[in-house]
Amino acid sequence: MKHGKAFLFFATFMIYMATATVFAGPAHAAPLKEGDKAPDFTLKQQDGRDVTLSKEWAKGIVVLYFYPMDNTPGCTKEACAFRDLYNDFKNAGAEVLGISVDDAASHKKFQEKHKLPFTLLADTEKKVTKLYDVKNFIGKAKRVTFVIDTAGIIKKIYPDVNVGTHGQEVLAYVKSLQKK
Repeated sequence: MKHGKAFLFFATFMIYMATATVFAGPAHAAPLKEGDKAPDFTLKQQDGRDVTLSKEWAKGIVVLYFYPMDNTPGCTKEACAFRDLYNDFKNAGAEVLGISVDDAASHKKFQEKHKLPFTLLADTEKKVTKLYDVKNFIGKAKRVTFVIDTAGIIKKIYPDVNVGTHGQEVLAYVKSLQKK
């Protein structure tokens, strides 16, 4: 009987996953890749104001980094690395935008607690994480970074992020764009 319940649970889960995949459909025709136009969106930032991605890239390079959740060890380490390098990013002509499925109030607390000088965007409806194909299996955002140029073109995608070195790695790439 014990094995029967486990099998039933597993079979139900597999049917659910297959059905969810079929009915959800892809957010776009194919996964985003370097050289693609970045999908535009508008989301609320930590103070409740709207931020539109295309308005940001019109001002300079955008480092759009997705992260799973405010105030978790890895996400805090990543955010603080971007914080510590923020002036270097600004001097290189880039703006940093963090995005997760947490709400604006959570972002505000996270920003204040860690003195983050950049904007955090709230994707509570998970539309942008789906649009960028960075939604993980539990509905949070995967840790992925996109570097977007002033024409809205994705210049670099970082799908495998090491929170200890990621900020420096992205900054070096942004600086290399300035030399081209």
